[in-house]
Amino acid sequence: MKKSANPSPRSKAFAGQVSSGARELSVNPPRVAVAIMAAGKGTRLKSQLPKVLHEVGGKPLLAHVIAAATRVLPANDVFAIIGHEAGRVRAAVAQTGVNFVLQPDQRGTGHALMVARPALSAYDHVIVLSGDAPQITPQTIARLLNFHLDQQAAMTLLSADLDHPTGYGRIVRGNARKGASNAEVQAIVEEKSANPAQKKIHEINAGFYVFAVPQLFSNIEKLSTTNPHGEYYLTDMAEVLRKASQRVVVWKTENSDEVLGANTRTELSVIDHQLRMRKCQQLMEEGVTIFYPATCVIDNDVEIAPDTVIEPFVQILGRSRIGAACRIRSYSVIRDSEIGDGVLIRPGCILEEARIGPSAVLGPYSHLRPGSDIGEGAHVGNFVETKKIKLGKGSKANHLTYLGDAEIGAGVNIGAGTITCNYDGVAKHTTVIEDGVFIGSDSTLVAPVRVGKGAYVAAASCITDNVPEDALAVGRARQIVKAGWAREKRAASKLK
Repeated sequence: MKKSANPSPRSKAFAGQVSSGARELSVNPPRVAVAIMAAGKGTRLKSQLPKVLHEVGGKPLLAHVIAAATRVLPANDVFAIIGHEAGRVRAAVAQTGVNFVLQPDQRGTGHALMVARPALSAYDHVIVLSGDAPQITPQTIARLLNFHLDQQAAMTLLSADLDHPTGYGRIVRGNARKGASNAEVQAIVEEKSANPAQKKIHEINAGFYVFAVPQLFSNIEKLSTTNPHGEYYLTDMAEVLRKASQRVVVWKTENSDEVLGANTRTELSVIDHQLRMRKCQQLMEEGVTIFYPATCVIDNDVEIAPDTVIEPFVQILGRSRIGAACRIRSYSVIRDSEIGDGVLIRPGCILEEARIGPSAVLGPYSHLRPGSDIGEGAHVGNFVETKKIKLGKGSKANHLTYLGDAEIGAGVNIGAGTITCNYDGVAKHTTVIEDGVFIGSDSTLVAPVRVGKGAYVAAASCITDNVPEDALAVGRARQIVKAGWAREKRAASKLK
């Protein structure tokens, strides 16, 4: 666990980063932290994978929540409370730079903050987020915090209106105390305890909170485990604080989708669909054409420039970047790749960690494996596989070819059926093909080997030695013709 003894200065300027309605910051702004609940197992998912590592929109649930939190506060002020499969969760999001607090025994959300007390005590306020609710936005987090500060509350709850609130705790607002505002929470009533009138309430407790840290930790030991699961529930802090004459208020988000958690495979699917449709809508608003969005799988972190056309049944995954005026035809799958302007990707191509220069043409059915760097205007055609190569400007490999561990210059023509033999059973070796080379069809280049500038390799050659510039290399056995041999063989077979 890393403890932020000196909260980051940027935590003092949270809301101004993301919300146009940000409050005026005082001379001594409050120190604010985020605690993300990420310790649970997720029993209803029936999975060996930790709940917060199930993916929607192309990355783990927890990664979405961290991304939202770190747009409000710096990573140094964000604490992920982990427990089940803690090492696995930590490794999956370690690159985000957030802190981790270990909750070895998962005894409820209230217990999670008890465990995190040493890390959070240096702060004035803590925002509590759910690690399995990936649609929460930075704007909502900032507005919830601003409301909490404006209300000078000990606890602020985030709520939402649901058309079908069955199963959720209902928010009972009210003026139970003289002079109390309607923002104050009179009670949070769980479904099984609600009376008929309370069950008609559509405002539910979303499970996101902001606490004033001194009031939280001076009262948290009052939580009880007298419930069916024997756990400390953070929800019960509302009643605890009210009994201690502390102010408990609620702020309602207009978008109920962003508070929905993923507790079942069905809910994962629904959230994934919502995220992807939202991503497609964003891209189309930015000038990208997507012919049939419902058939496309486009991850949350993908970037696509205007005037690019995405045909049906395309997958664009990971952190792929696609330039302007490209066309991605159907059934292509692109992962973690960079594609320049004006590229044509014909149907059925697979790209993994590849880089494609402007105006290149790929496919159909090309497979570009990691490390493929395709130059401007180059062609990689049908059933061509590349791996860890650099293909120069205007070079072409149009048919049925494998190019691995190769450096290929500009203006090179690679004939159909060419293979760079890069592996000797122990180590990989490099093939170098310089500018303007012509490689005849069905050639085999046994690395390490170099073909000099402007050279020709005759079709069906097996090249094992370097080829000088402007030379012709022929590496095949001499043809032998035996006249009448076939006729004699047939005649002999009839005598048997």
